[in-house]
Amino acid sequence: MSDSNSSRAIKDFLAESEEILEQLNLDLVTLGDAIENGGDVDPGLLNTIFRGAHSFKGISGMFGFDDLCELCHHMESLLDSLRLGKVPLSENLIETLFSLLEVLTRLVHGKAESEDFTLDINPFIQRIDALLRGDELSAPPVAEGIDPAILRVLTEYEEHRLNESIKSGKNILRVAVNFSLMSFDVELAALTDHLKQYGEVLSTLPSAGDLPGHIGFQLLFGARSTGEELARILQSEDIKIVCLYPAVEVAAPLNFPAKSHPSRPVEVEIVNKEGEGNEEERAASLRSLSRTVRVDIDKLDNLMNIVGELVLSKSAITAIAVQLKQQESNDLTAELQKATRGLERRLEELQQGVMDVRMVPISQIFDKMVRIIRRASNEQGKRITLDVRGAETELDKLIVEDLSDPLMHIIRNAVDHGIEAPEERVAAGKSEKGTITLWAAQKGNHVVLEIGDDGRGIDANRVRQKAIERGLISPEAELSREDIYNLVFLPGFSTRDEVTDLSGRGVGMDVVKNNIAALSGAIEIDSEFGRGTLMTITLPITLAIIKALIVRVSGRSYAIPINSVLETLMINASAIRTIERREVMELRQKTLPLLRLTEVFALPVEEKQGSARSFVVVTGMAEKRIGILVDELIGQQDVVIKSLGKALSFVRGIAGAADLGNQKTILVLDVGGLMNEALRGELARHV
Repeated sequence: MSDSNSSRAIKDFLAESEEILEQLNLDLVTLGDAIENGGDVDPGLLNTIFRGAHSFKGISGMFGFDDLCELCHHMESLLDSLRLGKVPLSENLIETLFSLLEVLTRLVHGKAESEDFTLDINPFIQRIDALLRGDELSAPPVAEGIDPAILRVLTEYEEHRLNESIKSGKNILRVAVNFSLMSFDVELAALTDHLKQYGEVLSTLPSAGDLPGHIGFQLLFGARSTGEELARILQSEDIKIVCLYPAVEVAAPLNFPAKSHPSRPVEVEIVNKEGEGNEEERAASLRSLSRTVRVDIDKLDNLMNIVGELVLSKSAITAIAVQLKQQESNDLTAELQKATRGLERRLEELQQGVMDVRMVPISQIFDKMVRIIRRASNEQGKRITLDVRGAETELDKLIVEDLSDPLMHIIRNAVDHGIEAPEERVAAGKSEKGTITLWAAQKGNHVVLEIGDDGRGIDANRVRQKAIERGLISPEAELSREDIYNLVFLPGFSTRDEVTDLSGRGVGMDVVKNNIAALSGAIEIDSEFGRGTLMTITLPITLAIIKALIVRVSGRSYAIPINSVLETLMINASAIRTIERREVMELRQKTLPLLRLTEVFALPVEEKQGSARSFVVVTGMAEKRIGILVDELIGQQDVVIKSLGKALSFVRGIAGAADLGNQKTILVLDVGGLMNEALRGELARHV
């Protein structure tokens, strides 16, 4: 991989890992608070933490960081035992999890500088193993002389830092201060930053304010300075400093009649010399590792919706301008039409600009697949070459994000099920090194992905036998080669008797197909036993603003994405024939299956007046073709597809809804989903 690609991949890793680790930290804090307060722990929180560790292990494995992956694997085992009740939830376990999070953060920061950076993770693995065995690690000694009431409010980690400060000979000071409610956040941060120059802030706890309109804070501070020395340094009013360890109190509370923040700025010279400074302090830097701005796709969707509304408003203004010109042609109407054309051009530029923001190269997921293949092949002792082409092909960011999981599953299947072991390949007369291809290309308004391997291929006879054993088809069913391969996409189907860590865990190809169908895409399989398998995924470039063909069926209007429409025809009823209970027609010496929307959506059939002719919209996805019978063709129009929401996600054949700009909302057909429904009907006849 080139240096530029490697650099981009590392940036992607840093951006993703930072988000996961930040969320893990928040979730662990919530878990720790629940333990300290003696409350019930939400099982959903434990599952969220487990999924966070699992996700971090996944991206670490993708990028080939074995140390991160191994540590996360043990952390995941501990969390799995915790959520299953096999390991008791204790403060010791919480402290262990925070320690693991800290070392993961240090490793990530180190890899930002050098991919070869690593740490000794064996002590942490041993600590996890001890917890899994049920061995309680010895708790740190409680500092003698410290008020037990103070110790009770400290977290285990804070108590650990307290003991470490005492062991290193530091004084333990309590700094009490009042801040105005209007500015306490800024002033507290300034005081904390100032104190950190002279020691360690062990804990910060709010308390009841001594003055009206103020809030009090108590900071537990470890330093080599005495209370009097610290008071001279701070030069602030209304601060009380008490030495808790050694248990010697300052002769009199310090009250300074000035402001509640340093009366003059303290200038601190920061010298950054290579090799100096505590490594943990460097790792704890709050500066972001990545300069990439990660924008929520929902924000882009909202922006695209606004552009779509502007497009609809422009259409309405254009229509009004045309009507005015027809009624009264003068200079004013001419100027209005001219302004409308200018608005149209600018809107097209804006629409294209927003689309460009959403478009990303498919290399974003291809690069991740490279790491999956490398890691998986090493684990299984297989030698695999990856052939990547067309990685610069662009897709909508929303589609790329949702494509990652199905593509990952296909790749894992190729490594686990497809590519043979070196000795098996040599015995079959092949090179001991297998090949997996990842090809992408734009074809019209679609992007076609091809994922292939030169492995053992799919045994059609074995697929058929497994389908019969599982009751998916009858033994007498006559299936074509394509029908047999499509059985792989049925729920619960697998040719494997055992499940592997790489390509199992109850996720089948039916999920892959459903995920791709949700993107208005289609997937096809072609395989030759002993030679390899090729999976072809066809996807629209975007699901945002699209051109659509508006049609009418039984008095209802629907939109069909133009990128799926190949042609439209007008036919007589006599051109429709029935073969094996399916309506078809002949189109250029080929049989075209027909689909009636009245049957798919259970619509009432209207009696046609006069001519018995119908319109056929010929649609295509990949190599599949299907004709949709409609009553009327209305015309083309730009539409903005809006989701129907989770409540209606079960509806097949509908991609979303669209506003036509005349206060009328219509449904947008999902051509890929309709083809899947037609295929489902084909297979159902063989059961």
